Amino acid sequence: MATTAGSPQRAYRAACPNCGAPVEFASAASASAVCSFCRSTLVRDGEALLRIGTSAELFDDHSPLQLGAGGSFQGSAFTLVGRLQYGYSWGPLAPASPSPPPAEQGPPGIGGSALGGTWNEWHALFDTGKSGWLSEDNGAYVMAFDAPEPPAGVPALETLTAGQRIAVEGRAWDVASVVKAHLIAAQGELPRPPQLHGDFLVADLRRGDDEVGTLDASDPGRIGWSTGRPVLLSALAMSGLASEPKEKTLGARGVQCPNCGTPLEVKLASTRSITCGQCNAVVDLSAGVGGELAHYTQSNTPAGGLGPQIALGKTGSLALGTSEAKPWQVVGYQERCDVPEPGSDDEQTFWREYLLYNRELGFAFLVDSEEDGWSWVRPVTGAPQVKGDRAQFQGAGYQKKYTYDAKVTWVQGEFYWRVLRGERARVTDYTGTGGDSRKRLSREETRSEAGRPGERGGSEVVWSAGAVIEAAKVADAFGIAAGERAAMQRDVAPLSGSGKRMGLGKVIIVVVLLLIVLSVLSECGSGGDRCDDLKLSYGPNSNEYRQCLAQRSSGSSGRTGGGSWGSGGGGGGHK
Repeated sequence: MATTAGSPQRAYRAACPNCGAPVEFASAASASAVCSFCRSTLVRDGEALLRIGTSAELFDDHSPLQLGAGGSFQGSAFTLVGRLQYGYSWGPLAPASPSPPPAEQGPPGIGGSALGGTWNEWHALFDTGKSGWLSEDNGAYVMAFDAPEPPAGVPALETLTAGQRIAVEGRAWDVASVVKAHLIAAQGELPRPPQLHGDFLVADLRRGDDEVGTLDASDPGRIGWSTGRPVLLSALAMSGLASEPKEKTLGARGVQCPNCGTPLEVKLASTRSITCGQCNAVVDLSAGVGGELAHYTQSNTPAGGLGPQIALGKTGSLALGTSEAKPWQVVGYQERCDVPEPGSDDEQTFWREYLLYNRELGFAFLVDSEEDGWSWVRPVTGAPQVKGDRAQFQGAGYQKKYTYDAKVTWVQGEFYWRVLRGERARVTDYTGTGGDSRKRLSREETRSEAGRPGERGGSEVVWSAGAVIEAAKVADAFGIAAGERAAMQRDVAPLSGSGKRMGLGKVIIVVVLLLIVLSVLSECGSGGDRCDDLKLSYGPNSNEYRQCLAQRSSGSSGRTGGGSWGSGGGGGGHK
């Protein structure tokens, strides 16, 4: 058989011992494959194939990658010949332990628990015979390579915590996350037999030069170690990609709001939470749709109240860290506030975040802050170097501006993380210094609580980087009507003491900002007199007063995910 660049010579073929279908190996060194017909997991034993189990079905994540796609990395051609799909849980961590057989497990997740997210490891076989892994997580990609031997002197994974600095092979690394994962499904040709059952710990590490490291305990008794760097699909010159996303399968399975019964239209394959357009309940899709869906109702904004100024579903072209403008679609929206320390007289701040999606670039956040105007951020792979109140990242210097606890008070749309009630994040925001004053940098740290005795809570640190952006540029990109643009301006001080009469445009700005504050005070504020104040101001039958009473009795809802710059959301996941 003739070969072409990116299509290595087929070296071995045998019949599946379970169904008889042909199973091909592109590399003579590959140890395992999954039959594409019956999903039997097979290992090579000399010239024969042995069946060791059955792989579950792949979770349909509508990846643009697929088996047979080819590309080039650092001048070497490769072909994607295999795939491992993992799920992780954002929850208590414990040492790896055997899982029950597939027939006894619940819906896709970690031991039947809710699935925090998924990621793919694509086996990239280079024409040189070398194997690599093209990792794919929420639209971000990393090309990594396994070390031949486990690293020496690495601390036990169950002792690691996000934000910790450790030494691996004589170099310093920052721990970005520690999660509990398991293999959902396998596909194609693999360099080693996959572990079909059992949870294991995965720790993601970062360096300031954008290098990524991963420690994992997927092989019992052995710590795996791989290193790599982030890549863009466009830079890999990929061919043979899936042409367009297929129709979302969850919608066809009849997902209904568990609160009011309204059908939910899920557009993104990575969605873990979605809000109902009828009753605004937040619905958790992370455990699949086979049983009763977990949800909670939101009560801080009544029906017909304030909503996003950029409508969900709109697409705008913006250059968010790219040399050319790219199309970004608004898929989610959240209102957020900081949480002052007890006894502090600090003023609260409020802001809005729009979750944007681009198929090749993943997710970004467009942030509308009452105090700081408009900005954008995207999650970064590297670990900025921090010394005191200063940080360095990709050649730019930053100065710390804020450190605070943040929470979400209202959400609409779809999110790639599980939106949880009452969860908070510790956020530190930085501004660029010198000639980089328009740049923004944010660090968000989240921790889950410990579960059973002997377990430890999970942890994650997410860095995001971006820059300020003019409101007019945002309005132009998303086609905001002329009459609605005044409310987007954040470069005025509407409550200044100048004594000058404000024009109509500034009056509109004042009204909009006051409504924003009122819509989130019931979530972020404290004190029992606010409902009485609203009653006096708006009347006993007003939405504002009734909403405050409902909030007082129902408690708060929210999810961490950023600062006044935004921070790239939550759920981070793998790489």
